[in-house]
Amino acid sequence: MKAIGLLFVLFSIFGCSGKPHVVQPDGEADSPRTSKLHVVSHGWHVGLVIAAEELNLVFPDLKDRFAGAEYYELGWGDAGYYQAQEVTTGVTLQAIVWSQGTVVHVVALPVSPVEYFPRSDVVDTCLTAEESDSLTRYLANSFTQDETGNLIETKRGIYGDSQFYDGQGRYHLLNTSNKWAAKALKSAGMDISPTFKLTADSVMGFVEENRNDCSHTLRNGLHSHR
Repeated sequence: MKAIGLLFVLFSIFGCSGKPHVVQPDGEADSPRTSKLHVVSHGWHVGLVIAAEELNLVFPDLKDRFAGAEYYELGWGDAGYYQAQEVTTGVTLQAIVWSQGTVVHVVALPVSPVEYFPRSDVVDTCLTAEESDSLTRYLANSFTQDETGNLIETKRGIYGDSQFYDGQGRYHLLNTSNKWAAKALKSAGMDISPTFKLTADSVMGFVEENRNDCSHTLRNGLHSHR
C-alpha cells in the first residue's frame, strides 16, 4: 500500500508535467501520408528516426555538424545517466529522483535505420505533412538553444557519428525517455496516451498495432525497408 501511495503522490506531482510538451497537429487536415517516421528499440529505450531534411530546415547547425546525413536518430534522457561512461546505482537513482538536466542524443545515419540497426527492432509509420510538421516542432522543442538560436553541444555521442545536445525538460520517474518518445508519437498524430508509456516494449507495441502505411512514394525518393 505504501508503494501505491508513493506512486500516487509522484503521479500527482509529475504526471502531467514535463517539457517538452506535446504539439498537436492540425486535426482538420487530410493530406496524403508521405513522410516516414521510424521507431527503433534499443532494449531499454527507443529512438526516433526521421529524414535529416526535416530537422535541417529548423536547425541548420545540424546539417553543418552532420554533413551528408540521410536520417537522424534522436533520443532524450537524463544528462548524467545518458552521458555516463559507467552507469552505477548512484547515477541511476539520481536520474530518477533528482535529475540535474536532460540531453538530446543525435546520431547521423547515412543509410536507412533498418540497414543501420540490423539487430534492432525497427517499426515505421507514415505521417501527413501536418503531422510531420507538428512532430518536427516537438523534436525542436526538445533542444535548448543559445541566445543566437543555435543548439548547445555537450559531449560526443555514444555510437556512430553522434552528438549530445543540451535538452529541455526534467527527467524523472514519470517523465522518462520512453514517455518522451510517446509524446513524440502523440505530436505525430497517433492516438496514444503517453502517461504510462514508460517502457520500450509499450511504445513499440503501440506503433506495431497502430502504424499507418504511406499514401505514395516518399518525397525525394527516400524509401524504407522492412
